[in-house]
Amino acid sequence: MDRRIIVIGGGAAGLMAAGRAAQDGASVLLLEKMARPGRKLSITGNGRGNLTNTAPLPDFLRHFRAGSGFLRAAFGQFFSADLLALLDSIGVRAVVEEDGRVFPARGDAGDVADRLAGWARASGVTIQAGTRVTALRVEAGAIRGVEAVREGEDAARFYPAAAVILATGGASYPGTGSSGDGFRLAAAAGHTIVPPRPALVPLVTAGEVAPQLQGLSLRDARPALWIAGRKAAESGGDVLFTHYGLSGPAILRLSRDAVAALDARQPVEVRIDLFPALDDSALDARLLALLADHPRQQVHNLLGELLPERLIPVLLGLADIPPETAGGQLPAANRRRLRGLLKGLPFGVTGQRGFKEAIVTAGGVDTREIDPRTLGSRRVAGLYLAGEVLDIDADTGGFNLQAAFSTGWVAGRAAARAVREESG
Repeated sequence: MDRRIIVIGGGAAGLMAAGRAAQDGASVLLLEKMARPGRKLSITGNGRGNLTNTAPLPDFLRHFRAGSGFLRAAFGQFFSADLLALLDSIGVRAVVEEDGRVFPARGDAGDVADRLAGWARASGVTIQAGTRVTALRVEAGAIRGVEAVREGEDAARFYPAAAVILATGGASYPGTGSSGDGFRLAAAAGHTIVPPRPALVPLVTAGEVAPQLQGLSLRDARPALWIAGRKAAESGGDVLFTHYGLSGPAILRLSRDAVAALDARQPVEVRIDLFPALDDSALDARLLALLADHPRQQVHNLLGELLPERLIPVLLGLADIPPETAGGQLPAANRRRLRGLLKGLPFGVTGQRGFKEAIVTAGGVDTREIDPRTLGSRRVAGLYLAGEVLDIDADTGGFNLQAAFSTGWVAGRAAARAVREESG
């Protein structure tokens, strides 16, 4: 019987799994359908590579929307400090930035992907790119290998293996190779798939306000998500206006619940608090003082002390305030309407930008069918699963990538150990 381990997918989880297994003495073949491994890793963090986060484990786990309990065992074996030590050993020096986010000092995610691929090869991994796995070969409840088609060929070949690690990613950014293949492979092998949907995805909004503000970024805003007339969640951070709606870290963190509500055909709205540090009365007092100090100055010019220039005419229009209105002549009702907009600028959400723009995938292989200590399948002996193919997803900030690295490391070590014990 072939004692080889096959890793399907050359992303963060796959490269880590392959390198770890090879370092433990296993013969490892990594099959990647794209022309080179690490394509999605190369674009993480807007190309800068948000690799992990320095938050302590309890805080780290709170950032996961699915899979937090499941991941505790994997993080206990390989966590952020272990990742940074490994990266440092292959020449990737890291720096810690705002909110504990960790980036490569060079600010180049592509360099990290190349170095990880080089580390895997140096550890003994054979990387075969341009190869698409079409099926898992399972016999008598155990993995026997995979069937795959090489680029330029029509017929699938059989690649025997003693263990297979499925690390194909989810369905987000399909142009990088993550197109949902792993879900189909796992389902065919008998696994339950929690329906995949986009997460950390920009939102499409109704009306012309967002398009009018296209390109404007607000720092330290606080958007709240309202579903069926009730406040469901809120998030702090940057908000970006686009030609289609809303994006930016604060919006992305709300998008998972927004997508679920849209799928359930519930009305969804985002209300952006532009002054989260001030309550209604404090903001009203600030507006009153501003108007009293400059009674003859036009409201449009007065608001320049508080708001970005592009935002002012939009807010005045929504508040039904002529821009030439003098500060001393602004009616109280209009001032209250303006204050309400400053504390909750509303956007009706009509859709989301789909997997092509989603950073991660919510849903995937049901983690109840996976051993959290080894990442081994409870359905198929010799099959291991790692990374985004599993039903795990988290906020932005390096949490998702750490989950990929950690589950890959655990799966690689467990598979190598199992093969070694079987052959011993």
